[in-house]
Amino acid sequence: MAEQQSSYRQIMKATSLFGGVQVFNIIIQVIRSKFVAILLGPIGMGISGLLYSTIGLIKGFTDFGLGTSAVKDIAAANVTGDQIKISTVATVIRRLVWITGSLGALVIMVLSSWLSQVTFGNHDYTLAFIWVSITLLFNQISSGQMVLLQGMRKLQNLAKANLTGSTLGLITTIPLYYIWGIKGIVPAIIVTAVITLVLSWYFAHKIKLQPVSVSFASTITEGKSMLNMGFMISLSGTITILSSYVVRIFIRNHGGIEQVGFYNAGFTLLDTYVSLIFTAMGTDYYPRLTAIAKDNLLCKHTINQQVEIALLILAPILVIFLIFINLAIVILYSKKFIPINEMIYWASLGVFFKAPGWAIGFILLAKGEASLFFYNEAIAIAYFLGLNLLGYYFFGLSGLGISYLVGYLIYLIQMYFLSKWKFEFSFSKDLIRIFILQFLLAIGGFLVARFLKSPFSYAVGIVLIALSCWYSFKELDKRLGVRSILIEVRDRFFKKKQ
Repeated sequence: MAEQQSSYRQIMKATSLFGGVQVFNIIIQVIRSKFVAILLGPIGMGISGLLYSTIGLIKGFTDFGLGTSAVKDIAAANVTGDQIKISTVATVIRRLVWITGSLGALVIMVLSSWLSQVTFGNHDYTLAFIWVSITLLFNQISSGQMVLLQGMRKLQNLAKANLTGSTLGLITTIPLYYIWGIKGIVPAIIVTAVITLVLSWYFAHKIKLQPVSVSFASTITEGKSMLNMGFMISLSGTITILSSYVVRIFIRNHGGIEQVGFYNAGFTLLDTYVSLIFTAMGTDYYPRLTAIAKDNLLCKHTINQQVEIALLILAPILVIFLIFINLAIVILYSKKFIPINEMIYWASLGVFFKAPGWAIGFILLAKGEASLFFYNEAIAIAYFLGLNLLGYYFFGLSGLGISYLVGYLIYLIQMYFLSKWKFEFSFSKDLIRIFILQFLLAIGGFLVARFLKSPFSYAVGIVLIALSCWYSFKELDKRLGVRSILIEVRDRFFKKKQ
């Protein structure tokens, strides 16, 4: 029991650290989104979304997934404690990110005119693509530094880099939007990339590495496994981004750039808060799962624990989302963005299926099953794309929320049976109970939000939120000893005062 509690606390410790970072990032995101909504409007958000999705598409083709695959190599080297091995892997990663980042920048620069025509239907954004091409190099170098911090589990420095980057990003980009409006989008993208590069370099160089001489041949040898696995991850990521790109272009053609802006705003709002949990947990979860990847039983327990904590934290947030989304949209954006509420209602329910599917998916990466990971993700991307296009065509923005829900339900079923067949995985009874009870409360919130008018919806909704919070606290206390931790904190506080 003590060992299990220790495992849960390790999950919660990393979640608390990066959860705190994400809460801060959310505050920054709220402020930025409000300014962007006022200064740029739906059209400006649509342009920004199309630029970012295009950059992401090219990045997916050229970065070889090193931001994910290299974490496995660094984590594996770190477990050995061999400083020469760690330094060698780190040197190889740093060389590879320079090569792949330069390739990405060159591709965007050469294809700038064509990308402008395909993305916006004209050549007006050719120069914009030329300018932002350099950010692919900057971001890839930054990714290499972050990989080192994550793989070696230097979580505090990684957290500091994130916190400082969010703050500086807000301070520097909002004035650009204020001064230049939509024309400030490109400078803001470049400034953000530069800030991230400087901070990642600063914190990564706090890690003391042994000076090593790595030949070109050794670079190829050491980097082969990263590139092989990374290529599959990159290919999967590229198809994902391409799918998202196609959806945005489809929306632009059938609904206009303003509808693209609504689409971006809706999922930015949902992802900002949901990523509080996924980012916080994934930062420590992936290296930890990699370290035990050879033991299927241990992997099973770790995944179940991870999903339990994720659902217990996520569920109250999602119920709050469902009850207060209209109010949140007005506060965080403006009344112009109210059309996204239906989309978010449906998508919020989809997160309940995304959480366990997300956690199980890491096992393929941890075990180095690159080809299986690719084919699995390619199948998922295909039906997600089909669902998104059909959803928007028949039901507009609401259809995108419905497709999100249905897509992640199918994905969870797919991941469960694949991992059960391949790695003897199964859900624990505790996890199933938590899922059912919290999902029923969320459905209640969904029905209240859709069919009751305020103030009745708020009155009933607050009861549902209280029940979800109470149940999560009770279950977290079983796993973590939350009450004893709170009592210990209280005693220390009063002892200091005395």
